[in-house]
Amino acid sequence: MYCVVKTTLICYFDSGVFDDNKVTGKITMKKISSTAIIELAVDLASSLNTKDRFDRLLDTVRKTITCDAVALLSYHGDVLKPIAIQGLSRDTLGRRFYIEDHPRFLALCQSKSPIRFAADSPLPDPYDGLLIDRAGDLPVHSCMGLPLYYDDSLLGLLTIDSLTPHVFEDIEVRTLEVISAIAAATLNTALLLEQLESRANHSQLVVTALTEEAWKRDGGELIGESPTMLQLKQEIDIVASSDFNILIYGETGVGKELVARTLHQKSPRQNGPLVYVNCAALPENLIESELFGHVKGAFTGADRNRAGKFSLADGGTLFLDEIGELPIGAQSKILRAIQSNEIQPVGQDNVEEVNVRIFAATNRDLKEEVSEGRFRADLYHRLSVYPIKVPSLYERVGDVQLLTGYFIEQTRRKLGIVQLKITEQAIGHLIQYNWPGNVRELEHVISRATLKAQARQRDKSIISIEQVDCGSLISLGTDNASIINVGDVDDKDCPTLFDKKINLNLKAETENFQRQLISRVLKEEESNWAATARRLSTDRANLNRIAKRLNIKVIKSVT
Repeated sequence: MYCVVKTTLICYFDSGVFDDNKVTGKITMKKISSTAIIELAVDLASSLNTKDRFDRLLDTVRKTITCDAVALLSYHGDVLKPIAIQGLSRDTLGRRFYIEDHPRFLALCQSKSPIRFAADSPLPDPYDGLLIDRAGDLPVHSCMGLPLYYDDSLLGLLTIDSLTPHVFEDIEVRTLEVISAIAAATLNTALLLEQLESRANHSQLVVTALTEEAWKRDGGELIGESPTMLQLKQEIDIVASSDFNILIYGETGVGKELVARTLHQKSPRQNGPLVYVNCAALPENLIESELFGHVKGAFTGADRNRAGKFSLADGGTLFLDEIGELPIGAQSKILRAIQSNEIQPVGQDNVEEVNVRIFAATNRDLKEEVSEGRFRADLYHRLSVYPIKVPSLYERVGDVQLLTGYFIEQTRRKLGIVQLKITEQAIGHLIQYNWPGNVRELEHVISRATLKAQARQRDKSIISIEQVDCGSLISLGTDNASIINVGDVDDKDCPTLFDKKINLNLKAETENFQRQLISRVLKEEESNWAATARRLSTDRANLNRIAKRLNIKVIKSVT
């Protein structure tokens, strides 16, 4: 079943050319001709897809109205999401603007007609510091926005900015209304062709009640436009509507939980519960009780009946995170529940039927785990009816900048900063890093960098994250100071590899290097995991996961 939800789009424009000399007179813009308006309509009508429509809309608007920046934003409840921009830094696309934080956006959302803000308006501009051709605070400038309505429903905003003061004042209101109507009709058509929002408010309440804090954290959107992310989104769209069990695999921190949530929201079970289980955190002696429940008196401490996770997920989805961490004994019990759709609470004679779809996630190679006897082959095949690989961040070319914008806006809101931006040098610094901790590591880097930047710039209205705030970004086993181009590599640089033409396995060689490095530092730090993690510039939890995957163990003996 598909649900079409009307959303609101807001378009906001800035236009003109900034002159460092004193502006002594008001600049007048000529009237917009009917020919230009007809060209706008024809351009939009001939667009082939949603992205093309959005791009042509902004192109034609900039031909029609002289401006320095134009943006199209969709409205989602209390949040505005940029979906097309020109003249603004690319990280703007990753930002999510909460309307209550931005008085200009609030005024536009509450208006039925275009608004031209006074050149000296005291209301803060949401794009302050984000215009490509202007560094620092925005000077006195022109700014207007067009609310886009269709069938009395607000679809969004079109915003326009110009660095030339008063440049929009002589544009006829009727002209702006015509542009708004044409744009709104076209955008309405584009939006109806996409799946937009889940209508399951009740389902969201159930999810909130049943999931853990880590599962409830903000960030329920797959951000990214790289080929690998587009492929992932396509895979999700293909399998979401089925009832197949899905194995979601990928490195730590890539967003497997978010993929599971997205799959659930796009599935026919979206109105049912989505129940989270961290398999790595289940005590072995309580696994059966946690998953299948128990009755009063089943064991010491069982003072009342308790429903298990399978029962809670009945009619919905059960997400088994870190499935590779389950012991063999627990795996057999889960297999039985999947095969028969039946569970038996601890201490109860009768079985209960359940209707549950399983999503399982792991950062392990389960095929290898099966071959090594650590994971049941029959359970693996039951779970991996449709496996989905979540790409690592270093594979997602071009997505670092979008994710950076997304996390910057989140952090700005959490810390109550008026405006937060990032320099091109800092973006370049982030892009060249290989992100062994993936998206989660990027989020933490942005959080730390924001705090450092805020401490350095307490007296500024616009806080700017610079390269120095992001730190050295040295990954495990990688020194960014010694990165070289592939074209510059000569045989003499790697004599052990090039003396003989041999076949190499990149993954095996990398794991061997990591194993040797971790083992050496562990030995030097006298088996202190915390000290070892600090030496290797990673967090202890991530180091423990890597060591477990590489089968590195510390054996202590009594002498």
